[in-house]
Amino acid sequence: MSSNDEVALVVDDDLADPPGLSAVASTSGDVPGVGEGDQIESGDGGPASVPDPQHAPVSSLRMAVVSSVTVDLPNQYPSVTLRELELPGRSLTFSVGMNDGVLLSHALRRIAAPRPLTHELMGSVLSAFDIDLVAVRLVGRQGSLYFAELDLRSQRGRSVQSCRPSDALTLALWQRTTVPILVDERLFDPMNDVDPPGTEASQRPT
Repeated sequence: MSSNDEVALVVDDDLADPPGLSAVASTSGDVPGVGEGDQIESGDGGPASVPDPQHAPVSSLRMAVVSSVTVDLPNQYPSVTLRELELPGRSLTFSVGMNDGVLLSHALRRIAAPRPLTHELMGSVLSAFDIDLVAVRLVGRQGSLYFAELDLRSQRGRSVQSCRPSDALTLALWQRTTVPILVDERLFDPMNDVDPPGTEASQRPT
């Protein structure tokens, strides 16, 4: 095997257009499952309001799917590629840890382990407490570091939890019902950093 050979953990473009999903290009007021004036809870437990569409960020959220999880030798880390569902069909690729790539690959192919893996356990916990995963969002990038969040809903209301993109995507793919994967469209431009919500430029890590 040459150094340029590509070892694919998963290449599953057949999942690129899930039935019943239409592409979305909207501000946060139009995100599936999030209505104007909905009350949500921030990751630190404090309340936060979903912004009114008139005051939403200029950037929009684009619906995407996990197109592939691959290892391109000699790179030792798996690469995850998200593909935008609506035209122009842009792609976003970033690296994850080896274990994270394996878990994401298992979730994409819905391969169950003899003992519950982390995403299977988390999915069971959400189900046991009647918590819905409304959407996952990729919301920022600083250098090679990406930021994501889970949008959760229960009888207590809404909650947004910050997390790693690999965890968010793996959990979303493992759900019994289709969970929207939403990407800040500014992330499709690899040249620019994107501050995640609540992070001022002056607070970026150096």
